[in-house]
Amino acid sequence: MSYSWLQAQNPTLIYIGDPMCSWCYGFAPEITKVKKALPDYEFKVILGGLRPQGTETMADLGDFLEHHWKEIEKRTALPINYGIIGDESFVLDTEPGSRAVVVAREMNPEIELDFFKAVQRAFYVDNKDMRSEATFIEIAKEFGLNAKDFAEKFNSEEARYNTRSDFQLAAEMGVKGFPSVVVRHNGQLYLAANGYRESANLLQIITNIESEK
Repeated sequence: MSYSWLQAQNPTLIYIGDPMCSWCYGFAPEITKVKKALPDYEFKVILGGLRPQGTETMADLGDFLEHHWKEIEKRTALPINYGIIGDESFVLDTEPGSRAVVVAREMNPEIELDFFKAVQRAFYVDNKDMRSEATFIEIAKEFGLNAKDFAEKFNSEEARYNTRSDFQLAAEMGVKGFPSVVVRHNGQLYLAANGYRESANLLQIITNIESEK
């Protein structure tokens, strides 16, 4: 996996998250607004790795997640389907969803954020099986990606390696939680957000970075 863009001097907005991270779902409209407000910035998504190879189920974590989901629903008015709360057959492994985004990025870099948000909706709204390749192939088709090519790439060791590379990069950047936003400005990296922020606040932080550095 090449991250040559990290060596570029042009301003870059780097979003670090996980499609199954609760507050990343809540943050989706905000990061979309920020991206649109900064057309001169390159935009990159790095998969952070929330619970890769996780084995806990919605029965194990349901009460904990339900608390967060209600808070997110209240703050953002985004739809959330609580149908899987308490489901002991639903395993929270976030690696396949992250890998799907990595593959989509490889096939068409322009769709990475929208694909990321589609994977979020598959979990939070549609309660899809997030360990099944069928879930992600269906999304790939919605984006006009060749289903056979997507499936082959999704199941490849290269895609697994590239996904782990994203996780490692997020860790090397010092990101401790999701969602996070890092700004590359004048060749330096600056943490603009660690956790949920509204777009207006985040844009002000980025403006301050631009003016002070």
